[in-house]
Amino acid sequence: MASALQAAYEAKIRDGSIRPDPAQAAALRPLVRLETDLGDDEPEGGILAMLRRRHYEAPRGVYLIGPVGRGKTLLMDLFYETATGFKKRRTHFHVFMGEVHRLIDAWRKGDRDARRRRFGQHKGDDPIPPVADLIAGQARLLCFDEFQVTDIADAMILGRLFEALFAHGVVLVATSNRLPDDLYLNGINRQLFLPFIELLKTKAEVVTIAGPHDYRLDRLRAAGAWFSSQDPTQVAAFDALWVEMLGPEDEDGETVEVLGRKLAFPRAAGGLLRATFDALCKVPLGPNDYVAIAARFHTVFLEGLPKMGPANREEARRLVILIDALYEARTHLVVLAAAEPVDLYPAGDGSFEFERTASRLQEMRSESWLEDR
Repeated sequence: MASALQAAYEAKIRDGSIRPDPAQAAALRPLVRLETDLGDDEPEGGILAMLRRRHYEAPRGVYLIGPVGRGKTLLMDLFYETATGFKKRRTHFHVFMGEVHRLIDAWRKGDRDARRRRFGQHKGDDPIPPVADLIAGQARLLCFDEFQVTDIADAMILGRLFEALFAHGVVLVATSNRLPDDLYLNGINRQLFLPFIELLKTKAEVVTIAGPHDYRLDRLRAAGAWFSSQDPTQVAAFDALWVEMLGPEDEDGETVEVLGRKLAFPRAAGGLLRATFDALCKVPLGPNDYVAIAARFHTVFLEGLPKMGPANREEARRLVILIDALYEARTHLVVLAAAEPVDLYPAGDGSFEFERTASRLQEMRSESWLEDR
């Protein structure tokens, strides 16, 4: 049977949406294999009949690993769009885990009737089996973008949760910037997380997209990284670049936890963050917060950056710390500002200290900086 996924990929090449890329083509093959496996894996009686079999083994999923901008999400989304005949779900991994924690909380806080209404009939107080049953009933195929594990609460439940999901016949496709062996690296009690890594490598084929070309970088190079808020055309260009970088993603929002505090960012998707100067620098954030932001997002769109002076010295100090954190993390920064970097804090008490930040902002908009990411 002809591959719908292969046909969709080749159609994108023909219409100019993408260009031929040997690394992408190589990574497409395991997804085509999975497409075939899923198509061949629906015996008479359906999935329930399969699960009643002894020694049933669901098709092996795919875990796409590679640097930013190589096309991992493109391939996964094409696979998801062309996969038919069963329930499926595609989301960012952090969104999924947020839902899992809310389901676990609902189970623990619910009385018997509330649990039955939401989860069906389950015995005992362990929340993992009913949560896994509910998720498996909603989707046989789970596609996750930006698979990463940095939170101890996630790490401690992933093994049991996915063991139960895989036992239900759920198939996983995921993109990540980290190899399975590097997930939750140096995390607290990581030894308890290691069985999940082995389970993941068993249940999903690890496929590397290691092409030299960064397509996300092409967009930044073409559009530039510094826009003037005084020019309506530039404002429109800043908005257009955000939409282009976002692609088909929804702005699901993101919550970053820092030392027990939660920072909410409503305009975020995967590794992309769009935030205002006021939201990042007019509130009492500190170095730990900015380091966490830089670690969580590979590209930050910063808008509403004003000209400053001594009256804004506290906000300017926070901006200095933010830029230092982004600079050290090699984060891409796209700015909508009222002035050029050297003119943001031109005179008065504090202007001398700001000169290094102005220099870093100038460097971070350069093509050499983008190339070095």
